[in-house]
Amino acid sequence: MKVPFVSLEPIHQEIETELKEKIKTVYKKEVFIQGEESREFEKEFADYCGRDFCIGCGSGLDALYLILKAYGIGAGDEVIVPANTFIATALAVSYTGAVPILVDAELEFYNLNPDLMEKKISKKTKAIIAVHLYGCAAEMDKINMIAKKYDLKVIEDAAQAHGALYKGKKIGRLGDAAAFSFYPGKNLGALGDGGAVVTDDRELAEKIRMLGNYGSMEKYHHVFRGINSRLDEVQAAVLRIKLKYLDKWNNNRKITAERYLSSIKNPNIILPKIKKDRQSVWHIFAIRTMKRKQLEEYLQREEIGYNRHYPIPIHLQQAYKEYGGKQGDYPVAEMIADTEISLPMYVGMKKEVDIVIEKLNCFI
Repeated sequence: MKVPFVSLEPIHQEIETELKEKIKTVYKKEVFIQGEESREFEKEFADYCGRDFCIGCGSGLDALYLILKAYGIGAGDEVIVPANTFIATALAVSYTGAVPILVDAELEFYNLNPDLMEKKISKKTKAIIAVHLYGCAAEMDKINMIAKKYDLKVIEDAAQAHGALYKGKKIGRLGDAAAFSFYPGKNLGALGDGGAVVTDDRELAEKIRMLGNYGSMEKYHHVFRGINSRLDEVQAAVLRIKLKYLDKWNNNRKITAERYLSSIKNPNIILPKIKKDRQSVWHIFAIRTMKRKQLEEYLQREEIGYNRHYPIPIHLQQAYKEYGGKQGDYPVAEMIADTEISLPMYVGMKKEVDIVIEKLNCFI
């Protein structure tokens, strides 16, 4: 039996009738941008996150960029970014003209190591982007404490963590603002690209909405030099349906993760760890192994899907060669990049979980 790395078929089968009817309704209304579906989704997602405001936009990258831009961050500024994250986190900073300043990760938990953060803060630092990687919250109390000490904004990159908890609080309400992605494979995914910002700051929310709408709140009246980044009606309609199922689907992922954690017993495999004060939504189930090449070849033979997140750290990417990054600059991020493998993780896994566990336990 083949086991794919990810499949959206189970969740889409569950809500197929609802999806088709909702999309048909949007089609008949002939309003595809900034209509009722977008407005209602923004209200519902703000409520879900425990925030006052939600602004839909075109992608998770756009969400991060719009937050930074609305805070006035740009050329001459610096923003703290985890060394172990998807490149979009750094790109958002670069697009404003500011410089991403990398901080190494915690090896056991993958997220930014706040104990290494202060020595990277300078007079140019304006904000910290805390990434909740793989679906698990970053160390937000320490990050917020340091941010307060230096009067820095805290921006959550929650692209992989819809519904995750930190000390009982929902991801998205742990900083000044949070950016979400609704890429189809996310825990809350659209049928195309999409993103959103949540915040309690009314002024920030209004500015972000204008920046994402050509810098305009009123048609043809442009206050800022904005961009075109809006969540369309079809995607908003799809997300409204999926949001109703998100907690249920996250719990399904949790059950799969618990089975992996309790049943994979192989000295060649290092399982992920989660601190007791947080609840992951397991967007990615990341293991590590010093035998990655051998394990990948083995999984290919056994027809089990896998992925790597992320095999080339940001400081070694060609896109950031201007900063002179070299091997050894961020040893923990490099260790994770060299040893991480992501196992199949999606809603609706049943026998597939048993197969993955069996095959991994037989790997030598």
